[in-house]
Amino acid sequence: MGKFDIRYALSQIPFLAKYVPITLFMALISMTIALLISIVLLIINKEKIKILYPLSKFYVSFFRGTPVVVQMFILYYGLPQVFPVFKEMTGLNATIIGLSLNSSAYMTESLSGAFDSVDKGQMEAALSIGMTRWQGIKRIVLPQAIKVAIPVLANDFINLIKMSSLAFMLGVRDIMAATQLQGAATYKFLECYIAAASIYYVVIMFFVYIQRIIEKKMSSTQ
Repeated sequence: MGKFDIRYALSQIPFLAKYVPITLFMALISMTIALLISIVLLIINKEKIKILYPLSKFYVSFFRGTPVVVQMFILYYGLPQVFPVFKEMTGLNATIIGLSLNSSAYMTESLSGAFDSVDKGQMEAALSIGMTRWQGIKRIVLPQAIKVAIPVLANDFINLIKMSSLAFMLGVRDIMAATQLQGAATYKFLECYIAAASIYYVVIMFFVYIQRIIEKKMSSTQ
């Protein structure tokens, strides 16, 4: 029975940490795209736009009701079989698209709750001074809703960091891919996984700390 090599585990942390930027890149880009999609879906749902509304409801239901890894496999391995144009898609792009689509479904629900928390009288006031409904949403309601949703959106970003670890399954050279290669080369899988877990933990705790600072500042300004 082998022993756990703490020195080897510690030696892997600086090596694996070099892949933190790609992990954060995937999470940041996915977060940005997901937020844009969720805002569009929110408006469609709140305004109940014909044709688009049932499609939006199905979109949210599908991406919330199926595993993200299956969605990523459909994008990377499935679509190229039907649409040749997707054959040029890289694993990195497929990961970002998959995470964006999945997260946007959850963000839509988060923004919807925040949207409902804004006093309806403010929209009525906007309409009374000559604004269109769209102007009222864009200038009055949506900025307040996003402010309310910031704590939840921060959690969504943290979840994206964790979900980005699936990227190695599509051939992306990230923390987990490097961990797998190091483990396979030395057969010290536990040490490598502990090193990877330590890196993810530190990164996520850093953003949890930032989240708490933002929440304190928001609560002090209310």
